[in-house]
Amino acid sequence: MKIIHTSDWHLGHTIYGHDRTEEQGSMLEQMRALVSEIQPDLFLLCGDVFHVAQPSSYVQTVFTEALMRLHEACPDMRIVVTAGNHDSPSRHEVFKRPWEELNVFMTGTVSKESPRNNIIEIPGKGYVAAVPYCSERNLPEGFHQNLLDLVAERNTAGLPVVMAAHTTVSGCDTAGHEMASSLSVGGIDGLDISELGIGYDYLALGHIHKPQYIAGSNGRARYCGTPLPVSFDETYAHSVSVVEISAHGEKPLVTTVAIDNPWPAVTLPSEGYLPWDEARNLLKAFPDELKAYVRLNVEVEDFLPAEAYAEAAMTAKDKACRFCCINARRNTHLKPREKELSISEFKEKSPVCIAERYAEDNGISFDEELHMIFDEVLKIIDNESREE
Repeated sequence: MKIIHTSDWHLGHTIYGHDRTEEQGSMLEQMRALVSEIQPDLFLLCGDVFHVAQPSSYVQTVFTEALMRLHEACPDMRIVVTAGNHDSPSRHEVFKRPWEELNVFMTGTVSKESPRNNIIEIPGKGYVAAVPYCSERNLPEGFHQNLLDLVAERNTAGLPVVMAAHTTVSGCDTAGHEMASSLSVGGIDGLDISELGIGYDYLALGHIHKPQYIAGSNGRARYCGTPLPVSFDETYAHSVSVVEISAHGEKPLVTTVAIDNPWPAVTLPSEGYLPWDEARNLLKAFPDELKAYVRLNVEVEDFLPAEAYAEAAMTAKDKACRFCCINARRNTHLKPREKELSISEFKEKSPVCIAERYAEDNGISFDEELHMIFDEVLKIIDNESREE
């Protein structure tokens, strides 16, 4: 069985307010071209199709047309799409039956009573146990293994078995994710690889954006990663995985196909931080014709100049690039950072003191105007609390 494994398209995502239609369209066209070239048996999209649960009608249309082009490129190919934590489960289920007429199988929910609904057969080629994102509270105990056992009962011909899941596997590399800890990534708690059952030949994972194999899986469990970066911190290569499995029990052969991005996310400088004037000069020297989203890494001794954002935007005004943000960091060698607050100390601080501390840590001047805005917000919150 030949498979294209992809995930985390995040259609509709914007970066600092900048529309990404051009690069997302380019990515989708590269997906179609790849399908046309290799004629896979299965196209597997493992969650986070959209960036938000309620995407615009335009973004939904983009996705619908993309599925149609994939189907036209290889009519016999099965397309399996599972919901991620950014997606609406019901959106994946509502048009499930019509989509199946075009070999597209949408899976948004899991059910203890009807687990067979999460099994998709690829006639003469293999089986997919498709598990969309589901919080631990709602996931039936032993669901993954139960699903694989049901597949084993049907798989009398010894065909390859693929399990798809959108989740966090403990020990994975979470580089590029903002909401990440040793226990959870993006609000999804980590599962040990053993909790996903045994009996699959390939575990196709979504949710983590960096392409990688899972340690201890003997090359059978893999995050394909996102085809386009979602943040500036995703500094690794972006691709899709092409998987071939000759028979049940055989080790999958995986190759990666890079996705070309016409709008890369560029940080200046590429490593470390520079004083404001030097960082601004790098932006001035950035090639006028080069398309890119640009972030400046700036080290500040006291505060970032109030006019910095306006100056950076003006510098990039006549360039093809899109200035996005200044990532400011205080020079800790010049001024020791105030010690971390304990919970009791935090509770004793006033809201404005916490806000001032946060601003200082990020090189932002908490001036008189910000004080006035902050005080006004506190008054509004206090009034609403009294009304309740």
